[in-house]
Amino acid sequence: MDRISKTVLHLIIINTIVLILTALNEKGLFLPQINIVGSFALHYFENPNFHWWQYISYMFMHADFTHLLFNMYALWAFGTPLENIWGRNKFLFFYFSCGVGAALLHTGVNYYYVHHTLDALGSMGVTMEDLINTINTNSYPRVWTEVASVDAINNMGSTFASTTVGASGAIYGILVAFGMFFPDAKLMLFFIPYPIAARYFIPLLVALDLIMGFVGGITIFGGNIAHFAHVGGALIGFLIMLYWKKHNFDKNRWDRRL
Repeated sequence: MDRISKTVLHLIIINTIVLILTALNEKGLFLPQINIVGSFALHYFENPNFHWWQYISYMFMHADFTHLLFNMYALWAFGTPLENIWGRNKFLFFYFSCGVGAALLHTGVNYYYVHHTLDALGSMGVTMEDLINTINTNSYPRVWTEVASVDAINNMGSTFASTTVGASGAIYGILVAFGMFFPDAKLMLFFIPYPIAARYFIPLLVALDLIMGFVGGITIFGGNIAHFAHVGGALIGFLIMLYWKKHNFDKNRWDRRL
């Protein structure tokens, strides 16, 4: 495994610092006048707490140390060889493009969850303002269940109010690029203790996320995993790689452009 590259190391350091500062903030020990999670985690775009910069800042935030550890290990293992091939500028462009693309697909899926049920409630005159009020009061009129199921209403509310954090979307793009550069590299899933070539492992991993996204919505096994963000990062990574391959964007040309 390659020695950690400079940009990957800096990203790991920044992510770690942000996790520590967020933990201190939640305990009131760092900038207590600012809610770091509320300001920088990704909110649903129709939520009053949404801000445009959250499409970038959410990538530097993590739910806990375990979440950070898994993501940063993957960034080190798969990102280092890519930075060594591409250089800093191209690597950062790819990383952030995949992260933003992941957030956009996640937002699009959330829009469907919210408006699919809200459209049904519209027959009763329910508006977006009514939805916001029910979230603020943590309750909704029982008459709503006449046109929408309890699960659909709860899913709509949780989707609207939930936040998303983590570098996983960007890292899924990194995984795709790694697999295209090193298709014969042997990788393992935690529940399949047998090495699988990257050309099969990575599509399988993305396919599992896609299935879990449709089966479990935005959560699965209580894990609150943004499966479609993973798929979005992988998709953007794949499209960028195809474009670069077609136009032969080598490292030196890219560095001169930036």
